[in-house]
Amino acid sequence: MLAGEGWNGTMLEVTARQLVRESEDAWNTRNLDAIALSHTIGCQWRCRSDHIWGREQVRAYIGRRWRREFEFRLLNELWAWNSNRIAVRFACEFRDDSGTWYRVYGNENCLCDDHGLVSLRLTNANEHPIEEYERKLRWDVGGRPADYPSLLELGL
Repeated sequence: MLAGEGWNGTMLEVTARQLVRESEDAWNTRNLDAIALSHTIGCQWRCRSDHIWGREQVRAYIGRRWRREFEFRLLNELWAWNSNRIAVRFACEFRDDSGTWYRVYGNENCLCDDHGLVSLRLTNANEHPIEEYERKLRWDVGGRPADYPSLLELGL
């Protein structure tokens, strides 16, 4: 999640929604600096079997993923929030270098510090191959259009 303007340690719905969308945009535009800098220097991640500590490991982890994930598209949706915690459900699709398409479903729970930076990120996800015709996240590479259907509307 990226720190939103007006962060004061208490997350309002508008701030939570903005953080979710900014995070999605950073992933969809492959803005590694924005993703890394939205985390504390000593942040902790758990993503599937990976345990990551610190901003530089986050940067390295994402770099490794992006070397295998082509035509990546991510759709995030705010699930819940409170003063310094946020829960997101998501789906993403990408293809690998052999042309196999994948869909990943999951959720993330994040704990933010007093400046809105993520200090703890817990991700649970399931990845499986799909056929190209099964893809549902079909916009031009880059940011998702504002009027694109929600996960629920897409049946995800």
